[in-house]
Amino acid sequence: MNTTFNAASEGLPDASPAQTAGRSRDDQSPSPPRVLTRRDLLVGVGGLFAAASAGKWLWTDFEHFRRAQVFIGRAESYQADLAGVISRGLEELGVGRGLIRGKSVLLKPNLVEPTVTAPHVNTHPAFVRAVVEVFRRWDAREVFVAEGQGHCRDTTFVLEQSGLEQVLDDDKIAFVDLNYDDVYSATNRLGFTKLSKLYLPQSLRRADFIVSLPKMKTHHWAGVTLSMKNFFGVMPGVCYGWPKNVLHHAGINQSILDINATVRPHLAIVDGIIGMEGDGPIMGTPRPAHVVVMGTNLPAVDATCARLMGFDPLRIQYLHAASGTLGPIQERHITQRGEPIASLAQKFSLPDHPHFKQFRS
Repeated sequence: MNTTFNAASEGLPDASPAQTAGRSRDDQSPSPPRVLTRRDLLVGVGGLFAAASAGKWLWTDFEHFRRAQVFIGRAESYQADLAGVISRGLEELGVGRGLIRGKSVLLKPNLVEPTVTAPHVNTHPAFVRAVVEVFRRWDAREVFVAEGQGHCRDTTFVLEQSGLEQVLDDDKIAFVDLNYDDVYSATNRLGFTKLSKLYLPQSLRRADFIVSLPKMKTHHWAGVTLSMKNFFGVMPGVCYGWPKNVLHHAGINQSILDINATVRPHLAIVDGIIGMEGDGPIMGTPRPAHVVVMGTNLPAVDATCARLMGFDPLRIQYLHAASGTLGPIQERHITQRGEPIASLAQKFSLPDHPHFKQFRS
């Protein structure tokens, strides 16, 4: 069923053609995200946590009953046996043939820019191919790739230039452009934004198992962009603009929380073999991290990735707010499997600008 989106009815400014097209990348950058206030937190999650004075987070343990497992695998390059690393990790997490057999699996990579010469920008095609191989081996009914890229509207060009088109063609993998998919409306389950409902692509209903395949990157507004932020790409451009301007108006951190609470993805497998540091998610530089990180609880996966990148998850607003509501982020509540964090952790660099100091301890 087609549903018409009206930004004004949601209490947000319209994403006009001037906002969504014909502008340079610099013009498209949103204002810095509004810091979540005490009132935001109290209203958004029923008073579970609050901000202390002087801009410091006063954090109480609201994860007491939350537990998760995260697996870290090591992969030196995209020529490694990625399918083997991924299958071993998933089986250790309890995700195997018995769970996947007969399921429709949607893989959501990160395709933010059309470039084949920068392996640190998009989820690598070899990584996508390896994940498809694993789920097909486990007798999934279908495995398809779906994305609604945020900048370039020419999907064919993005697929071609990212290198993913060749993999899709060679392996006969179906692709769905979520920017133009039919949509349905869903009640906003968390309410951090003022959006009463979210318009989502019908392909999410088609899938039994929704998997985030993000790139491990820094982000100039959110601090890091990982499995949770990756779901900005499921939001149809025909409803939310390019690059999802309606969600930027609503608040990046708040939108991350609402989207994940409403979509409820099942799994994350993070491409951290070559990540990005600096002014991400587009303008940064490559940072080889040689890791594949996976888990069924996305806040726990992202918190683990943040630690691998040298960030304190409590300094990442959306992770702090997800603590206890969408999952655990404390190390003591996450059972670490595979490689230990300490053996692979690095310190991803950030631009020398006052805005970025909030993400560091």
